[in-house]
Amino acid sequence: MVHGASMTHTHLSDRYQDGTSIVHRLDPRVKVIVTLLFIMSNVLLPDGAWTAFALSLGLVTLVCTLAGFGALFALKRSFVALPFVLVAITVLFTTPGRTVAGWQIGDSALIVTDAGATRFFSILARSWISVQMAIALTAVTNIPDLLHALRHLRVPALLVGVMGFMLRYLDVLTDEALRLMRARDARSVGSGGSLVWRAQVAGYMVGQLFLRTYERSERVYQAMLARGFDGRFLTTNPHQMREHDWWALAVAVVALALVHAAGYALRMS
Repeated sequence: MVHGASMTHTHLSDRYQDGTSIVHRLDPRVKVIVTLLFIMSNVLLPDGAWTAFALSLGLVTLVCTLAGFGALFALKRSFVALPFVLVAITVLFTTPGRTVAGWQIGDSALIVTDAGATRFFSILARSWISVQMAIALTAVTNIPDLLHALRHLRVPALLVGVMGFMLRYLDVLTDEALRLMRARDARSVGSGGSLVWRAQVAGYMVGQLFLRTYERSERVYQAMLARGFDGRFLTTNPHQMREHDWWALAVAVVALALVHAAGYALRMS
């Protein structure tokens, strides 16, 4: 199975935006490495390094602008990930520091500290900005090229294969779920409004969804084997590092180093 660089869009697993910008033309390995370095840089920034976080956000905005998407492309798509950061909300109350707010709930008290607030919003900034860079990566790199880049970077072949199938079968899962929901709506007009009934139907749908997606995935896999699939997802991209790829990688590393240095310098001042 050979997938070209102009891979068609899918509604869930492929957010690739076809284009000819300088970012699109970079070798996929460069884009993957820069994204990983960017995320690591964000993770290692100290709490409260707001200037460094702002500079990191500026780098994401620059990448989206150079890719021809507009400055707000990744920003608008990143809000969906913010609710997942709320799992860190406990640091507001568990981090020692000066009290800035408090609530009495029965016999217990919730105390928000300044250090806890700084840590929480720092975690929020790190996660939010990192998600934006990941969105930019998937927008300028199609899935076959992304998987090949991981193979070139010595990521275990089994892991890369599992990732490839997962991304493709997410669409299979979504299609089957939509069919089941349409069938349910067609057969239950005006009936079964109770919570118990809905729970029973949801349980039946989960079981049916597992069976149908398993059977369909087997058919898809057998069809792939019949067409010569050998465990690799091929691409027409030559994956050759050119001069502008090396320059882009060097500039990105220097920019991230400067952001990191600024974060620690301003935090210590």
